[in-house]
Amino acid sequence: MLAHKIELKANNKQKTYFAKAAGVARFAYNWALNEWQKEYAAGLKPGDPSMRRKLNSIKRTEFPWMLEVTKNAPQMAIIQLGQAFKNFFSKRAAYPQFRKKGIHDRFTLSNDQFEIDDSRIRIPHLGWVRMRESLRFEGKILSATISRCAGKWFASINVETAKPVYSTENENQVAVGIDLGLTSFATLSTGEIITGPKPHKAKLDRLKRLSRSLTRKQKGSANRKKARAKLAKLHYQIANIRKDAIHQLTTRISENFSTIVIEDLHVKGMARNRKLSRSISDMGLYEFRRQIEYKSLLKDKKVIVAGRWFASSKICSTCTTKNTELVLSVREWECQHCGTKHHRDINAARNLEKLAVSFTVSACGASSDGVMVSAMTSHGALKQESNAKVIY
Repeated sequence: MLAHKIELKANNKQKTYFAKAAGVARFAYNWALNEWQKEYAAGLKPGDPSMRRKLNSIKRTEFPWMLEVTKNAPQMAIIQLGQAFKNFFSKRAAYPQFRKKGIHDRFTLSNDQFEIDDSRIRIPHLGWVRMRESLRFEGKILSATISRCAGKWFASINVETAKPVYSTENENQVAVGIDLGLTSFATLSTGEIITGPKPHKAKLDRLKRLSRSLTRKQKGSANRKKARAKLAKLHYQIANIRKDAIHQLTTRISENFSTIVIEDLHVKGMARNRKLSRSISDMGLYEFRRQIEYKSLLKDKKVIVAGRWFASSKICSTCTTKNTELVLSVREWECQHCGTKHHRDINAARNLEKLAVSFTVSACGASSDGVMVSAMTSHGALKQESNAKVIY
């Protein structure tokens, strides 16, 4: 299943309808969550089907304004609440929280409630709405979620499509190790260093200025609303610059290499460092891994993830001697055993690349979070220390 998020070219009437539908969906979600908690406290076993029936029985008398928008808005919101509780009881997510206006401005349509025609989408009770581009994927359309971000409305269309077949005739069967960092965003084992745009740092002065301007405006005033819109637009630009850079890099890597080796970084834990948290968040390290994994899956490429405690920077990529005294501030060092001079990040990337040679898929090593692999005779010690696994 793939999703294509497309900006909508909505007029004022259409934007008003979207805001109403998003408000109805948010209200239905919060109402159902409140009722769910009441029934659970009373010893009952609530579920989303019963919540939908209950809402349908009272909405014409108690909430007649719900009829102004598509029935999918409240119904799909309650279905999403049921899925949220399933994720909670399966220990895959936290307990569902109430949705807030301005943060959760979205509603979902099932595939029988909308239609796609080239660069247009038909919305119930509204009609055709223009899109910035046509749908990229072919297949069975499952659903569409209309959402708002920085004053713009988007349609995220989910499509169930056949896995694309990529030609492997001219494919370069080469492995690459990728070391992610803060000084440079990514360092490849080929010696290439990608600095990254660092958009938050580049626009930090303007971000501070707009944030100060917002705090000085009176709450509830029109000027505060304008200042909030300007700040949201800047955050939207920063996020787009970061996503665009990551998309271009991950696409290029997944196309040019058959095996990709990355590190299992604990990004949430790294961001707890007060001195480095801003730089870590600005890089988008988790987003890089997410994109590498799904693009490699689509193109039948292998992804190997090294263990979190693998000392890739401290191990000499020439003789595998470990420099236990190496500190984070040292960017270049010389191996005391073989005398090889190393650039810290390039050396780490080359150690990661070696893991591609060290591993083959073990048929008996399947697990829920990946396929464990066994070591080949070469680089066995490196494999054992890395505690790596093959994702795809």
